[in-house]
Amino acid sequence: MEGTIFSIIPALIMLVLVLLTRKVLLSLGAGIIIGALFIHDFSILAAVKEIWDIFVGIFISDGEWNIGELLLIGFLLLLGIMTAFLQASGGSRAFGEWMIKRIKTRTGAQLMTPVLGLIIFIDDYFNALAVGQIARPLTDRHRISRAKLAYFIDSTSAPITVISPISSWGAYLIGIIGGLMAANEITDFQPLGAFIKMIPFNLYALGALLLVFLVAYLKMDIGPMRKHEKRAIEQGDLLDPKNKMVPGDLSNTFKSHGGGKVYHLIIPIVVLLVATISAMVVTGAQASENDITILSIFENTDVNLSLFIGGLAAVVTALVFHILLGKPKANTSKVFVEGIKTMLPAIYILLLAWMIGSIIGTLETGEYLAQLVENANISAALLPFLFFLIAGVMALATGTSWGTFGIMLPIAAEVTAITDVSLLLPTLAAVLAGAVFGDHCTPISDTTILSSTGAGANHIDHVLTQLPYAIIAAVAAAIGYLIVGITHAALLGLLVTFIIIIACALFSHFLLKKD
Repeated sequence: MEGTIFSIIPALIMLVLVLLTRKVLLSLGAGIIIGALFIHDFSILAAVKEIWDIFVGIFISDGEWNIGELLLIGFLLLLGIMTAFLQASGGSRAFGEWMIKRIKTRTGAQLMTPVLGLIIFIDDYFNALAVGQIARPLTDRHRISRAKLAYFIDSTSAPITVISPISSWGAYLIGIIGGLMAANEITDFQPLGAFIKMIPFNLYALGALLLVFLVAYLKMDIGPMRKHEKRAIEQGDLLDPKNKMVPGDLSNTFKSHGGGKVYHLIIPIVVLLVATISAMVVTGAQASENDITILSIFENTDVNLSLFIGGLAAVVTALVFHILLGKPKANTSKVFVEGIKTMLPAIYILLLAWMIGSIIGTLETGEYLAQLVENANISAALLPFLFFLIAGVMALATGTSWGTFGIMLPIAAEVTAITDVSLLLPTLAAVLAGAVFGDHCTPISDTTILSSTGAGANHIDHVLTQLPYAIIAAVAAAIGYLIVGITHAALLGLLVTFIIIIACALFSHFLLKKD
């Protein structure tokens, strides 16, 4: 069943179950079991062995520990411990009180979150988790639902990172583009120049960023988000009372220390930022073989190791403050235990997401979708539009934008080089845009999981509340790509995309005011 239409069935079943049951672990587990059965022609024993091998393979492969995955899990545990210390020391409470005197409106608090997301553009993982830690005390005090905070984080992190050349994503993509240019004997562009020229063609990423600010400013609470925001404002419940099992939330675990100060939160987070960025620069420079440049550093940096180093430094800093406070309300061992416990839901989801990703990779779901594109007789003018849609479906089904880049960018380059090379950059940009769109819609994406973790939101609540906004930006971008394919004009396609998004936002605002 590998590489056939049957290969998409496990992913479809998983997505349908998520929507029907809202139980992400159950849905992921069902997808893993069904996928394993498909791989081994419904042999139960072989399927069980496949699942066990995949689980073990997360931690050990070819007789060696998978350090990257272990470091990311370790960082999540450290993040939970740091959050617990910030809560127990009173730093989160003090920061919230300090910020609420300076940012006095819900609109201001909402706008602050995507602004932070634009500033922390070097890596999507780092963005999602760091912005959540900084913004959550303020958004909690202004009764902004955790689901909305997660939307702001998720719809800022990947879109800004995918259009930034100085980022882990940008460096990776510039490397791929350089290889594609050489393989297809295209000499009109240098890789960095090509990436920069692709930015205005990345209609979904730019549209999603615009929509985030419109949602914050116009109070555009549509779909499931409206229920979450109404409950937060009227009842003060930032989480759905039925779904309070969320990562990173310790609001009812510790009574904040009365002597907590703002710097008890700010300094550990600054240490996290500085230590992580410094480690990224050092590891990237060490791994750069030839001339060390900013691009080579971010292309070769070890993100997971850097996150772990930054998290460890932040935990040590928060621990010192906790001890210096004297006679803390919560003892140190309890803070460690509770911090670890609060991150377990996120780790469970992440482990199962990695497992379903491996299953889908074995079933060659992405390759099947890509083959459909290669075999189709497509008009050149439709290439950006169709590659945007296919990349979106692939990322939705596989849960990986980077995997979608790796599969679809070479196909897009080959097809456009043969049919109409002038559409090369728009079509490559459409693949990037579609991958981010699909990434925003799937519950098995790393960045979606980490965004809900950073916000302390229920994961499925985040997926369902973000979906309407992602669809609005995607529809606008799809129309923009049709125009780009016909006119080859980036600014016209971007203008149309923005006009549609602004019109939808104003129309929604008008309807919500009347209601």
